[in-house]
Amino acid sequence: MKKIIFYILLLSSCNSRIFAQQDSLVKVFPESKSFSYKKLIIPGVCIAYGVASLKIPGLKQLNFSTRHEILEDKPSRTAWDNYAQYAPAVLVYGLNAVGVKGKHNFRDRTIIYATSQLISAGFVAPLKHLVKEERPDKSDTQSFPSGHTATAFSSAQFMFREYKDTNLWLSLSGYTFAVFTGVYRTINNKHWVGDVVAGAGFGMLSTELAYWLYPTLNKLIPGAQKSHTTMVMPFYESKSIGIGLVKTF
Repeated sequence: MKKIIFYILLLSSCNSRIFAQQDSLVKVFPESKSFSYKKLIIPGVCIAYGVASLKIPGLKQLNFSTRHEILEDKPSRTAWDNYAQYAPAVLVYGLNAVGVKGKHNFRDRTIIYATSQLISAGFVAPLKHLVKEERPDKSDTQSFPSGHTATAFSSAQFMFREYKDTNLWLSLSGYTFAVFTGVYRTINNKHWVGDVVAGAGFGMLSTELAYWLYPTLNKLIPGAQKSHTTMVMPFYESKSIGIGLVKTF
């Protein structure tokens, strides 16, 4: 059980560094079209750890010892990790629907989230077939990296980016679901620790790339640059008083 606690602390520590780093970046580097390399540090560390766990004996041993403790303790398994991976994104849309507005409107955030998921799939799917790491339960050879965890952390990062400027604590809540998903991928004997840490890195990186690419993608979408202006003004003419409506498309 100590290994499981260590693993939870590892993911939580990773998240806390993300929050501190990105909060400082908000103050020092206002959001622009340029991409700050500093946003790659935490995802890069997570990905590097996952890759290293495939070859470095000490990290491979941590994978096996964690699995051994899980099987020995026999914690309750659940299928909720299949749904928790999407929870942060669902929360973003749900909160907006009840009036808790995020950074972007429905159209813009949908483009950003869809882009992040496409990028994440572009990382995860090919790597599963190239690496061919056997799962702990020996069900197949597509263990590295964890797709569930990548989706969960890309969704959590999406929620963080949408609400970090208006409600920091709300923006952080999505990571609860992300950590839950990652931990239960190991408890359910579907992934090694390294798979999950790498998945978290790919997920966060995918969302950061999506926000960076959005201004360019927005220009490529037909009709995105059209301006809509509505003006209501009173008028007086020939002893008549009324209200005029002017709308440009």
